[in-house]
This record gives sequence, structure tokens and C-alpha cells, in this order.
Amino acid sequence: MVKLAHMKAGTVTLVGRPNSGKSTLVNNLVGHKVVITSPKPQTTQFSTQAVFEDPSTEKRESRGQIVFVDTPGVFAKSRDARSKAVNLEAENALKEEIDVVLYIVDHTRRRGDEENRVLGALRKIKAPKILVINKIDKKTPDYSAEYKFLEDEFEKVIEVSAIKHTNLNLLIDAIFEYLPEGEKFVEMADMPIPALNLSSNLYIEEMIREKAFLTLRKELPYMIRVVVDKIATRDNGSTYVKARIITPERYKKMIIGASAQRIKQISMMTRKELEVLSGKKAFVELTVEEEK
Repeated sequence: MVKLAHMKAGTVTLVGRPNSGKSTLVNNLVGHKVVITSPKPQTTQFSTQAVFEDPSTEKRESRGQIVFVDTPGVFAKSRDARSKAVNLEAENALKEEIDVVLYIVDHTRRRGDEENRVLGALRKIKAPKILVINKIDKKTPDYSAEYKFLEDEFEKVIEVSAIKHTNLNLLIDAIFEYLPEGEKFVEMADMPIPALNLSSNLYIEEMIREKAFLTLRKELPYMIRVVVDKIATRDNGSTYVKARIITPERYKKMIIGASAQRIKQISMMTRKELEVLSGKKAFVELTVEEEK
């Protein structure tokens, strides 16, 4: 790897309550779909690492490379095994080596116990912290006054709209201000998918899980999981994916839908996204299996 003069590189971890917009922010900062998103809280259930490389311009060389770590949203109380595991995942991510922390706040929601739990963890971290006020494209409701007291605890405060890409350039500038000098983590051309810690199978499993959430909305429980059994390239160059959605017995018929319409919809949405990502035709065979 070639080390450029004054190149910076580091790990930037995002934390916040569920549905604060962390995953959307990571996707739009990186410029690729790396983390699934949906209106349901707790969509993200494990940490995902995605790489951003600052582009070179005529006026300057690349400033370096950032590894963003998107963590699950922190719940105030862990009422079941799943939410306990999700909270533990987020807390463990904060124990790793971190160069900068982004605390993502949704100003359209009142401050609550979840924020207090996040703050308690953040106050133990010595790395530079940036307070990111998200969803500024939404003017009402506005509870930003409830977060005003936080400003003294952070090196910078940046207001953004992750979904509208507003001020994301200012956020990147602020991150590079605090990153240490160092070499690139990876060569971008060598990455098969834009996330460091996801295999192709896991990437597609998450994609299918997202489509299930989007199709079934509030009806779908969190208990579902997805297993990709096969990914193959056919003789005509198309991609073939065989996968199972695994669910408790009582939800199986709901996921399949009348005349199998819902499972066909999930398969079709997955296929279309795969074709956009790969530039090749794709076929997705989905079945629903009861959790044993």
C-alpha cells in the first residue's frame, strides 16, 4: 500500500437510539448500500463496518480512509433475549479501538431513557466525539432544545439530513479533522462488497431480511432470520440465489401470503436490488421454513 503524505485513516463508530438514522447515514456517507434500513426499530442487529475513501480532486489529494462502524440502536431496557443481544452488540462496539465517535440524535423525538443509556457509555470513551443532529429536513416536531445541554460534552455539533444528504460534506470534514495519520486499511478495488465484515452470503441474507420488513411492516416479528444456502453463476451469466426465511410456525402463512404473493414480492424486491448492484440478471428462490 502506498502511504501518501499526511494521509489519515481511522475507525469512526456511530451510536444512538433505534431509528435515529444511523444506517441511512452510513449508506449515504459511503455512497453504497451497506446496511439495511426500514421503518422498524431494531432493524440493525449487529455491527457493520463500511469503508469511505476520500476522493482526490484537482485541488488536493485524497485525505485518507474512514472505516464507519454502524451499531444497533440502544434500547433503554432489555426485555427479551434479542434486545439484550442487540444492546450488548452496541456496547461491545464501543469497547473496540475507536478514533472518533458519532452520536446520532433524532431531533423529532423527545429525549428519553435510551439517550441516557447511550450517554453513560459515551462518557467512558476518551476519543473525540461529534454530536450529529439528524433529520433536519423535518421541521416538526422539534425537540432540539432538549439536546442543547449536550453541546458542551462534544468537540463539534453538526446538523444533517442523512436522507437528503444535507451537510454530509461538513460531517466528513469534521471527522478528518480528528482522525490520526495512518495508512489505508484496504484497497477499495479489492473489496467484493462495500462492507468489510460481511460475506456475500450474509450481505444477501440481510438484503432479504430488509425486504421482508418492508413488505410486511408492523406484522412481521423480529424472530425471523434468513439463511442463504446457495449462490451460483449460471451458464448465461446470471446469478442464482437459493435462500430460506426461518420463522416461528405461527408466522409462516403470513410471510407466504395468499397465493404466495408476499413471498413472491420479497423475492422480486431482492432480485431487483441484486441486479442493480451486480449489473447482471438474477434469480432468487425463496422458501419459508418453521423454526425447529
